[in-house]
Amino acid sequence: MAVPKRKSSKSRRDKRRANWKLTAPNLATCPKCSEFIMPHHACKSCGTYNKRVVLDVE
Repeated sequence: MAVPKRKSSKSRRDKRRANWKLTAPNLATCPKCSEFIMPHHACKSCGTYNKRVVLDVE
């Protein structure tokens, strides 16, 4: 099994961990009701996708 020959410094370790950040989800607006939706998903408030009604929303 591979074992490090030398101890990794704190700065080298932290540089490697610097890319583990969260990003905010991309949001699009629904063309019918202007609600924020995930791209390529049906709108949960009005039930439309690609300008067609695909979900029954009460």
